Amino acid sequence: MNAVDVIQLDKAYGTVTALTALSFSVNRGELFGIIGPDGAGKTTLFRILTTLILPDRGKALVDGYDVVKDYKEIRKRVGYMPGRFSLYQDMTVEENLRFFATVFGTTIEENYTLIEDIYKQIEPFKTRKAGKLSGGMKQKLALSCALIHKPSVLFLDEPTTGVDPVSRKEFWAMLTRLKEQGITIVVSTPYMDEAVLCDRIALIRKGTFLDIETPGQIIDNFKETLWAVKADKMSSLLQDLRTLDGVKTCFSFGDVHHITVDDKRLTIVSLGDRLSRQGYREIEIKPIQATIEDCYMQMSQNAE
Repeated sequence: MNAVDVIQLDKAYGTVTALTALSFSVNRGELFGIIGPDGAGKTTLFRILTTLILPDRGKALVDGYDVVKDYKEIRKRVGYMPGRFSLYQDMTVEENLRFFATVFGTTIEENYTLIEDIYKQIEPFKTRKAGKLSGGMKQKLALSCALIHKPSVLFLDEPTTGVDPVSRKEFWAMLTRLKEQGITIVVSTPYMDEAVLCDRIALIRKGTFLDIETPGQIIDNFKETLWAVKADKMSSLLQDLRTLDGVKTCFSFGDVHHITVDDKRLTIVSLGDRLSRQGYREIEIKPIQATIEDCYMQMSQNAE
């Protein structure tokens, strides 16, 4: 039995479609990532799977239980960390943790070994009000509260959004340790660089999945010729590259532009010559390996 099974799930808010015919499964003990930008449908999906809202059509099972018929049983078995910090800000760290343990009929002491690595980092601040914690500390407290009843499936909705890079790295290290304890983890994120830390990922766009595979397989399936291009006038360069014969796609990635090209019609040398004739200076062009973000942008373009 899978930890999660979703079959042809639909959800709309009035005239706005959030999810369309979504189907996927999550294996037990898997770290499964749902990757996509804000507004793609990630939070709606998580709210359905944690029994907070009902789907319009389709079926979803968590731990073998139906999210509509068996919602009470599911709520005993899952942990949920929403995107926004939702703990009691006027209660202390320890008070929050004890409250959530009590709600689930357990104690901090009973499941302390499960949260020990995480809680030790915030225990020195256990008498501090939750609202006075830093972003990284709030994140660790929320995760501790989601784990205190020893869930079989843990849902984390954009847990690292707005958190500094060091805390993001620490958080993913914690998820790896939790996975080693047999907990199934379903995590959503808009950060494409976090996708490679998952066992499998689903790329989501406008309520539908573009692909579901291991991060390595998704990258291996990228067959286009990909170059990074840089010059002195990056803003105008973006527009000019998009109109050049032989350039298929062009997207801005930090301080460079990534382009896919028809290598039968365009070479690095010929592209450099064209840009030079157009008045560009300090031109740098080099072949690069695709990232998950490149794959996502390519699939999104094809889905238009």
